[in-house]
Amino acid sequence: MAKTGVYPVYENAFKINNRGRSGDALVTIAEMESFSVSIDGNTAEWSPLEAAGWMRRMVTGKSLTITLTGKRHVGDAGNDYLAGLAWCTGEDCNSQFEWTFPSGAKLKFDCVVNVTNPGGGESRDVAPLEVEILSDGKPTFTPAVLAVEY
Repeated sequence: MAKTGVYPVYENAFKINNRGRSGDALVTIAEMESFSVSIDGNTAEWSPLEAAGWMRRMVTGKSLTITLTGKRHVGDAGNDYLAGLAWCTGEDCNSQFEWTFPSGAKLKFDCVVNVTNPGGGESRDVAPLEVEILSDGKPTFTPAVLAVEY
């Protein structure tokens, strides 16, 4: 049943396939503290004569970037997998990602993982883990199942 109303951010859930793009090995990622979402729309523009000088536009493509920031947690399958990708390039950085919204809806997509910070800081800090999850192709959106009231 889908939830309605406002919700705290912590009700979002993220999973990564810790086997890259093979199999269905989606695991949670421990110790993530925040996330941001960026959707980049490619927009084509044209100026037909009948528009009397007004521009027409159409979104012809999109890409999605989810930036996760948190702490490095050695021993967690999702966290270890992401941290290990810091030293990889090419197709070794390909994976699958799933975002479950508080409503119960899901967004699943092939992705490319870019680790931007695998650890560091002052001696008394907790080591960070920061990654960008970049969409690679069209995602699959599964709407939440709404409860039917009688």
